[in-house]
Amino acid sequence: MIINPFEKFDKEWALVTAGNINDFNTMTISWGSMGTVWSKSMITVYVRPDRYTFNYLKNNDYFTVSFFDDKYHKDLATLGTLSGRNTKKVELTKITPKKIDSTVGFSEASLTFVCKKVYFSQMKYEDVPDYAKTIYQNGIEPHYIIMGEVVNTIQ
Repeated sequence: MIINPFEKFDKEWALVTAGNINDFNTMTISWGSMGTVWSKSMITVYVRPDRYTFNYLKNNDYFTVSFFDDKYHKDLATLGTLSGRNTKKVELTKITPKKIDSTVGFSEASLTFVCKKVYFSQMKYEDVPDYAKTIYQNGIEPHYIIMGEVVNTIQ
């Protein structure tokens, strides 16, 4: 399988999910990167602290990043626009949660990375490039950088 890391997140989107099969949350992301850091295969995701999924990522040691075929794009749009705070949004889609290792993925995913959280830190507004600072207006806090060592890959 050939992956274009510059398009995988931005064009195809992904779900980042944390928690356990009885208590988890997922959200659609288009900000992410893949590469080698500290001699380990890593996936980095970027999540704002006001997102409901954020606390699941903060409070759990593992998370998944799942990619789907185009036919699930509408489902990913639903999961990206609704909050798990006030709705059981996964139930409104055609995707099925499943236990993967000590966390949660989805049966319909074409590719899932199980990640062990190794770094968790908030971007500093003053360090954000000027062209991107407009994202953080009106009380919106900068994203957190969440790096995970890839410990399992499921195709």
